[in-house]
Amino acid sequence: MKHYILFFDQINRASLALVGGKGANLGEMTQAGFPVPGGFCVTTLAYQDFIATSPEMAGFFEELKSIDLSNLSQLRQLGLRIRDHLQQLPIPEEISNEILHAWVKVGTENFYAVRSSATAEDLPNASFAGQQDTYLNIKGQEELLRHIRKSWASLFTDRAIVYRAKNGFNHSEVFLSIVIQKMVISDLSGIMFTADPVNGNRTVVSIDASFGLGEALVSGLVSADLYKVKNHAILSKKISQKKLAIYSMPEGGTVTKELLPAQQEQQVLTDRQIIDLAELGKKIEEHYGNPQDIEFCVANNEFFIVQSRPITTLYPLPNFPQQPVRLLLSFGHVQVMTDAIKPLGLSVLQTVFPPRIFTEAGGRIFLDMSDVLHNKLARMMVPKFLGNVDEAMSRAVETIVKRPEFLEGHQSKDAMTFSALRKMLMPVIGKVWAIIRTDDPQKGKGYVEKIMQERIIKTRQALRGVHGAERIKTVKEQLDTLFVEIVHTIIPYAAAGIIANALLKKISIRMFGDEMEVHRLNKSLPGNVTSEMGLELGDLADKARELPEVQEYLKTADDQHFYSGLEQVPGGRQFKADFKAFIDRYGMRCPGEIDITTPRWYETPTRLVSAILSNIRSLKPGEHRQRFAEGEREAEAASRRMLKAVEGKHFKAKLTSRLIDVYRNLGGLREHHKFFIITIMGDCKKAIMEEANELVKAGILEQAEDSYYLTLDELYQLLQDSFDKNVSELLAERKEQYQWYQSLKPPRVMTSEGEIVIVPPKRDSVPEGTLLGTPVSAGVAEGKARVILRPEAAVLNEGEILVAPHTDPGWTPLFQSALAIVTEVGGLMTHGAVIAREYGIPAVVGVDDATRLIKDGDRIRVDGVQGFVEILEPTFIGG
Repeated sequence: MKHYILFFDQINRASLALVGGKGANLGEMTQAGFPVPGGFCVTTLAYQDFIATSPEMAGFFEELKSIDLSNLSQLRQLGLRIRDHLQQLPIPEEISNEILHAWVKVGTENFYAVRSSATAEDLPNASFAGQQDTYLNIKGQEELLRHIRKSWASLFTDRAIVYRAKNGFNHSEVFLSIVIQKMVISDLSGIMFTADPVNGNRTVVSIDASFGLGEALVSGLVSADLYKVKNHAILSKKISQKKLAIYSMPEGGTVTKELLPAQQEQQVLTDRQIIDLAELGKKIEEHYGNPQDIEFCVANNEFFIVQSRPITTLYPLPNFPQQPVRLLLSFGHVQVMTDAIKPLGLSVLQTVFPPRIFTEAGGRIFLDMSDVLHNKLARMMVPKFLGNVDEAMSRAVETIVKRPEFLEGHQSKDAMTFSALRKMLMPVIGKVWAIIRTDDPQKGKGYVEKIMQERIIKTRQALRGVHGAERIKTVKEQLDTLFVEIVHTIIPYAAAGIIANALLKKISIRMFGDEMEVHRLNKSLPGNVTSEMGLELGDLADKARELPEVQEYLKTADDQHFYSGLEQVPGGRQFKADFKAFIDRYGMRCPGEIDITTPRWYETPTRLVSAILSNIRSLKPGEHRQRFAEGEREAEAASRRMLKAVEGKHFKAKLTSRLIDVYRNLGGLREHHKFFIITIMGDCKKAIMEEANELVKAGILEQAEDSYYLTLDELYQLLQDSFDKNVSELLAERKEQYQWYQSLKPPRVMTSEGEIVIVPPKRDSVPEGTLLGTPVSAGVAEGKARVILRPEAAVLNEGEILVAPHTDPGWTPLFQSALAIVTEVGGLMTHGAVIAREYGIPAVVGVDDATRLIKDGDRIRVDGVQGFVEILEPTFIGG
């Protein structure tokens, strides 16, 4: 027998398919004993049988599949046709009889709220809030049935159609239930978030409240009071002027009234009510197990809950307690790659780096620096260091570490003492100091690269000697020791170069009043593996420049036949040899390379095509080498000027000469540690994919790339035949979760309470309307903005400025062609900044929302000295 009606006390969260998200939540709360006004749901079976009586709906659904969402006129007309049709369609007698029977049982004398409840509504990842219509103070049999039909029709409002289409829901597979709920003639009403909806703090309850019915607040007619509560105490109150309120009318329907002047400024909820309501909200959150968006009302001093849904906009928290407060830094922002990382990539990073420091949230890695930052010295040093990585991150950390709840919330044993910090760092610091003072800097690069090469050979030999589960175990062993080796062998040399640079800046400021001479010293640093890669790519482009048939081939090449296709065109055989030589050295690189699952250049060679063509289009033959040589000459001239300024001052001359020597020889090594990690990761990926292909042959995986959604331990278990989960179900769940994570914008800095901490920069003496960031490469450039979100198919023309969300070494091929660089993420020592300085092009990083605020084709000015971007001539699309 079909159930067209279910009463609230018959419904729970398992009833979603029948009563939709809103109905399921009301039933769940009713059964849990929360104060929910009574009522019933008209189930989705009623909706399905209702539209099944229509001979036209099948045609409407076909039209919805192919509708152009940008054609607003077509969208409006189709939605109106569907709604008009459904409002004229008779409700089958069997359905209407059941509705009226339930109505009589709850009470014919009552007024009712008629609300839609879709099966794709109030879900953890998609709220669908406000997509269908709500009707209040409905009374009487005819009005009830008429508004139920209007609610069914509201599934096809313009906004509901667009929302479903954009979120990938099939219009014919989203069904509508109708909630029929007794109206509470409320004196006050509002919305409560059991976590702060603005900054995400899970311990703060945020309450909006106004007089009358909640529709005035929801529809934006009135500014509500705003109260914030934490730990049973009111944090803040903002009393707004409330000029209007919506009230129920005795004969049915609602009326909007202007409030008396005295009431307009009155606090809506008493302090006691605010605290009691927040406690009720936390109980509802505890019942559901996640933060809730709750609609409430107050009648005769009694609270009623008329809706609760999950808050879908919060960034996920890591899996550890909220208290004591811990400080989490986005590793993706440090590494300028903020995309979500697949499970295999996360597993690899958590194997490489210390597990106590690295934690996962929302498909990203976060650095938990809390214990270190409970040391007073670290609280002074870390924000300064982060200023070189990401200014916005530095500001946020500096703010949090001063908060009493951060300082007082930890036991003293959690804080890293000075002696413990000293013991951990002294061997490295001692080595850095020795390199700066006495080592021969010219031997540094050779020593570092020798260590790297020996380890790379060792890893390759280890991976070749094993197969199956043992090979995955070997992968873990090779990755597990990397971090410590890098800290003790490579980092001291790179750190010596960085410290020498910092000291030279101080000397330059004293001698010349600014850092410009050191900026010139930065140019064309010898030994930077990423700069060398850019130069070699320029060489490759110059070879293709002389081969027009190769250029034409590259425009249409595919990855599968890339090399065999080259052999079929004149000049292709030689270009293939040169290209493969480049791939042999740099093929493990790519944009977003810290995620091992991102396609490497050796897997997808066509990803380099756009960079090669950009070089040909925007540079003259050999120009990239000429620029590098010019940079070397400028650096040498800067060195001579600095030494000239201290001539005759024995100690200063000796110190300056030594620091220049250290910096010019070791400054280029700051990219080596990452190149080393990525090289080892590239070899490990080849081993992993060979084993994944074996799992495909065994019928365990459908394709080798499915391994991306498993951890190293899970792959080991699969190959050992000891995996105790349904692989297909797990993969489907992980893929869906990854898509959700990818849609999230990760915070730079957050606390274990979920608070996303943003401290805006000071805007002193900045022209109005400019975008503020961090200056990382001196100079000023004007040109056309080219907004590029992914570098694979991007082509830069001469005189264009690269505007990107972030850059890593995989973006380097585009730098040769760029007039200047603007990114949303980055700092003084991040990849884009380093390369921009070496190439001598202006760069501003950390410009929030740059790729959204700057449009493709805008004429902009990039000031790499003061750190801002001006939009000089906006591009008006279609204008």
